Amino acid sequence: MKSMTKEKNILKKYPILGLILFGAVLALVPPLAEAGVLKNGYITTIGGTLIYAIAALGLNILLGWSGLISLGTAGFMGLASYISAYLTIDLELPFEAAFILAVLIPTLLGILVGLVSLKIEGLYLAIATLAVSEVLRKTFEELVPFTGGFSGKSANYPTLLGFIPGFDGFELDRTTTYYFIVIVLVIVMILTYNMMNGKLGRALNAMRGSEAAAQAMGVNLLTHRLIAFALATVFASIAGVLYVHFIKFSYPSTWILKLSLDFLAIIIIGGLRSIYGTVLGAFIVFAVPDLFLKQIPYFENLSYVLNGLLIIVVIIFYPNGLVGIGYDIKKLFGKLKKGGKKDE
Repeated sequence: MKSMTKEKNILKKYPILGLILFGAVLALVPPLAEAGVLKNGYITTIGGTLIYAIAALGLNILLGWSGLISLGTAGFMGLASYISAYLTIDLELPFEAAFILAVLIPTLLGILVGLVSLKIEGLYLAIATLAVSEVLRKTFEELVPFTGGFSGKSANYPTLLGFIPGFDGFELDRTTTYYFIVIVLVIVMILTYNMMNGKLGRALNAMRGSEAAAQAMGVNLLTHRLIAFALATVFASIAGVLYVHFIKFSYPSTWILKLSLDFLAIIIIGGLRSIYGTVLGAFIVFAVPDLFLKQIPYFENLSYVLNGLLIIVVIIFYPNGLVGIGYDIKKLFGKLKKGGKKDE
């Protein structure tokens, strides 16, 4: 018991270590699949879920910490996926160069949306970001030389460091790409933790609570709104690049309003302003339907119903997200321990 208490204290003192250990747990999926403990297809399902978690973390920064809404996450994610696929397959650029450009171009567009947010907010901002996403989706369908139209665009698993002369680079397969996704997720989680627990996070929280009060405290609304939209777009773009090089295809039908609403469901179900809650929400929204519901007759098409019911239940009983269940379980065990000591 003492050793477990010490471990908990260490994780509280060094939260970054907890995020790294969390990544190490996620990295156990391929070995467990090879050992036959998990199905081989779980690697693709969980890997895709972690990609969606990265995009949802960006939306959580925007909505949870900044108080700004966006329904354009799917559009930015799709744009990044097409750019990376086009640059690596058609132009044969190195993965690293494609990665940078595929993140940079959508981010510039996201900053422009941030400028629009100075004039509108709330429901009108949500509609504006949805309009941007729909324009992008229509572009994906019509710009056939770039996107492949309705047929979609294919890509390969990443090749790392292939730009070094005389070196073929590290060609990744499905398993090693999964490890790469886990590493990127952990880095994104650490960056999010450091930013949101620092000066930037305090400024965004102040802006979310009251813009007038935030300005009185010296918070520049223009700068911090642009930063919030830029971070959300960067995370969505990173997710888009990882998606197209892990799933190896990008279709216009993927980047629709439902996906943006799923990201919204992730952070509501998992927990606003919660890093672990975002990953938990991603598993509930994306992994649970694929891993469990589809195995039950007549339940394979009920993911919409499940998400809706979960949102209602969470709003009523856990307004801070399902991540709060852990605290309730700790309280319950604490009460049981006290009760046991009294009986003795």
